[in-house]
This record gives sequence, C-alpha cells and structure tokens, in this order.
Amino acid sequence: MTEHPAPRPSRRERPAKPALTRDGIIGTAVALMRAEGLRRVTMRRLAQELDTGPASLYVYVRNTAELHAAVLDDLLGAVDLGPVRADGDWRDRLVRVLTSYTAVLFEHPGLARSALVARPSGERYLDLVEALLSLLDEGGVPGERAAWAIDLLLQFATATAAEHAAGEKDPADTEGEWAALASAVRGASRERHPRIAALGADLLSGPGEARLNWGFHVLISGVLHTPRPDTPDTPEAPSAPTPPETP
Repeated sequence: MTEHPAPRPSRRERPAKPALTRDGIIGTAVALMRAEGLRRVTMRRLAQELDTGPASLYVYVRNTAELHAAVLDDLLGAVDLGPVRADGDWRDRLVRVLTSYTAVLFEHPGLARSALVARPSGERYLDLVEALLSLLDEGGVPGERAAWAIDLLLQFATATAAEHAAGEKDPADTEGEWAALASAVRGASRERHPRIAALGADLLSGPGEARLNWGFHVLISGVLHTPRPDTPDTPEAPSAPTPPETP
C-alpha cells in the first residue's frame, strides 16, 4: 500500500508570525551576536532568524552598518554610569565610566572593531555622552572643549578594546603574535635602536588596566590645558616685563 505524504498545513492553519518591530529586530540581532559572533549578524542571516525576507528588514534598519550601530547602542546599557552621581574626584569618576565602557567592548571584541566606524545614535549612547559631558563640566572644562574631548576619549577606549581583545582569532595566534613582538623588542640592536633597547622592559610593562587608566588621565590633563584652536577660551599668558636698562 502506497503511503502518501501528509498534506502541508494551509497558510490559515500556520501560527501567525509576530509583527516586525525595530526593537524586536535589534533584540534578535543582539541574541544572534552573542550566539554566533558579530560577523554572522547580517541582514540576510537576521532575516532567516526572523523567518522573513531581507527586504522586510530594510523598512526598519537601512543597512548592516546601522544594524551593528544599533546593537552597540543596546549593549551600552551595561555601561556603569553610577560614578556620575558618586562622590570623589571628577577625574577618577570619569575614568571609571570610560573603563566600564571599555569593559563592555572587551566582552564583545567583534563589536569593538565595528565600533571604530559605527555611529550609534540611540538613547543609551546619548546617556553615555551626557554622563561624560556632565563630569567634564564638573571639572570646569569649557563646553566647546568638552564637546571635542568626548570624541577623543571614546576613540581611545574603543581602539584599546579593538586592539587588545582576542576577538575571533585563535588564542594561540594572539599569544604567538605577542611573543614575537616581545622577542623583537627585547632583542633590539643597541646600535640601530638604542632607545628601544634601553626602554624594552618599560615598553612591555604594566597590566592593561593600569595603562588604560594612565592613558585616560593623560588625555584628561591634555583637555584641561589645551584650548580648541577655533575658540581660544583661555587668556594668553602675560609677557615677561622688560628688565630696566643698566645705566
């Protein structure tokens, strides 16, 4: 007796798919990134996950770059903004917020590299920028100078995470690259590279967190003492008085 395949359910019998929303799309993209890595978060792969066509997603997200920026904004909700309202020196609290931002990117190395060119514009990104501006204002940094400082501070944090996070590379490859660099620095010729030979230990020294914090403080000190070229908001230092002529 010949078996016939079971009839496919009609469209009316299939459960209705939930309506697409931007928040739902971004939430699925975040889950996909956690499970498979940022490289897999494409419009086509996301459409498969949502059981729809890529064209349906473009109504809510223009392209993959905007999608990655939205994923970054979602994850920025994990940045600790508590130091803004805490006690203590404003510089130290500013560094704590920036360090928390860097730590979020360290957890998602693929996103750290994407964040170098991503342009997030969501509420969580605005919350972060507002927090940084608030602390700079508390420190007496002029507003126009603080506006440029935000870009500088976040670039340093993002680049640090992108450089040092292992990402999707094999840990053995990362360890091998570092070993090769350390060997080259320690073996530098005193004749050809005398300064590297003299400072080799310092070039390779220091835990990552200590160097990161030091870098933030260097930038903050520079912001405090360097006016913007288009807005000289600090008076010029008075010239030294001319000594009287000797009779």
